[in-house]
Amino acid sequence: MNLRGVDLNLLVILDALLEEAHVSRAAHRLNLSQPAVSSALQRCRALFNDPLLERDGSGMRRTARAEALRGPLRHVLGDVGGLIDPPEIPLKEIVRTIHIVSADDPMLIIAPHLVARLGRTAPGVSLVIQPWRGAAAALQSLATGHADLAISVFPPDEGLNVVTLFEETYVVAMRSDHPAAIAFDLDAWLAWPHVIVSGRGEGHTPIDDALHRMGRARRIGAVVPSFQLVPPILATSDCIALLPRHAFKGAHEASLTHRSPPFEVPGFSLELAWHTRRATDRIVRHVADEIRNIAFEETNAHAASG
Repeated sequence: MNLRGVDLNLLVILDALLEEAHVSRAAHRLNLSQPAVSSALQRCRALFNDPLLERDGSGMRRTARAEALRGPLRHVLGDVGGLIDPPEIPLKEIVRTIHIVSADDPMLIIAPHLVARLGRTAPGVSLVIQPWRGAAAALQSLATGHADLAISVFPPDEGLNVVTLFEETYVVAMRSDHPAAIAFDLDAWLAWPHVIVSGRGEGHTPIDDALHRMGRARRIGAVVPSFQLVPPILATSDCIALLPRHAFKGAHEASLTHRSPPFEVPGFSLELAWHTRRATDRIVRHVADEIRNIAFEETNAHAASG
C-alpha cells in the first residue's frame, strides 16, 4: 500500500466511527457534519475493502474486520499523537549535562546553591562550569552550542535571551593594614601596584583609558585569570585591586578592607544569557530559572544586611 495516499484524518474519523458504531454520534464527537462523516466512512470502506459498519435493525454493528481494527488503530493513533505531542518527561527523570560559561566570581555565589537545588529538582542534570574568557568568547560558545548558558556582560544580540542577575558596583580592595587605607585618594591608589583579573591575560582595561584621559597611569603588579587568586595576593602584598562588590563580599573580608574608587567608575549589569534556539529547552530554562532565583535571593539578602 502507498501510505502517501492515506489521509491521517480519515483514520481519526474511523476511530470515532468504530468507537461509536453510529455516524451521527461520531459526527457530534468530532464536531463534523453528518454528511462529512458518512463520506469518510465510504472512503474507509474502500481503503479496507470491508463494510466496517453494517445495518443492524435501527442501528449499526461492527464487522469482524472492524472489531479487529479497533485496537491496532487506537495504538497507531496514540503513537502518532505521542510523536507530534510527546508527553512531558518529569524533570527528575531527565538526564542531561548543562555547560555554563562564567567567571569564578558569580559562580562562587551561585554554584553551591545551584548544585543543591538541582539535586532536589533535577538530580539527573550535571553541570560543567567552563572558564570565562571574555564576553566575545562567551557569545561564540552560545552560538556554536558549546555552552548552554553564560554569565557575563553582553552587547545587544538578537540571537540571545538575556536576563539581569546583579547590578554591580566597584570597590577598591586592599589588606586591612595597607598604608593607602589611611588617607585614600587618587594619589594613594596610584602609588601601589594593581592586580587585574582577565580571562584572556590582558593588562589594559577601560580604567587605564580613563586614567590616560586624566594624564595619569597605574602600575600593574599582576594579571590573574581568577577572582579567587586576588584576595590571597592582596592579603600578603602591597597590591590593590578594583573588584566588583560581590567579589569582595565573598573574599577574605577579615584580612581585607575596601574603599570607594577615587573617581567615578561606572557599574555594570551582570547578565545570564542563552541562545534563542534553546528557548523551548525545558532543562536550560529550569537551570536558568534556578540561577535567577539564587541571584534574586542573594540581592535581597545583601540589601537586608545593609
